[in-house]
Amino acid sequence: MTPLTDLEAIPYIDTDGQLPAQYQGKVGVYAIFDSDKVLQYIGYSRDVYLSLQQHLVRQPQKCYWLKIQTIDRPSRSVLENIRQEWIEENGSVPPGNGADETIWTQPIDAKLSLTPEEQKSLADGDELAQIKILKTAARRVEAEISSQLQTRGLQMQLRFNPKLKEQGLLDLK
Repeated sequence: MTPLTDLEAIPYIDTDGQLPAQYQGKVGVYAIFDSDKVLQYIGYSRDVYLSLQQHLVRQPQKCYWLKIQTIDRPSRSVLENIRQEWIEENGSVPPGNGADETIWTQPIDAKLSLTPEEQKSLADGDELAQIKILKTAARRVEAEISSQLQTRGLQMQLRFNPKLKEQGLLDLK
């Protein structure tokens, strides 16, 4: 296990507007830092690249730097041990591994951004009207996220799961 401090910080979005493609299909542990290089979240994944995409759309304002350690053979216990050692090395639990964990690991809930009018229509409407309201809210949140990421220079195409939008949720497909 490499200590977190010994790993090189790499940009979340490179100069070509892409995420680090060398981690596609790679198993590993990763630490995500904000623009000031303050640790925000430590996770592990069977496909680091896909996980990095999810975190970027869920927390675009907190994903600026990465430190990644890959392993050759998937082992949950090895991955959990590395993550735990990095948290201990940090001296405190990063916000994304504590109180803010759900916003890092669960689909985005567009229902939280409903206007008062939409909330009333949602409460009063039939099922089809409700689906329409939730899809509209999800598309609005998706547009805000896409705009933020384009401002950051992201060039890759993000595809959200259309079925989840009907429930007012956003997650990458």
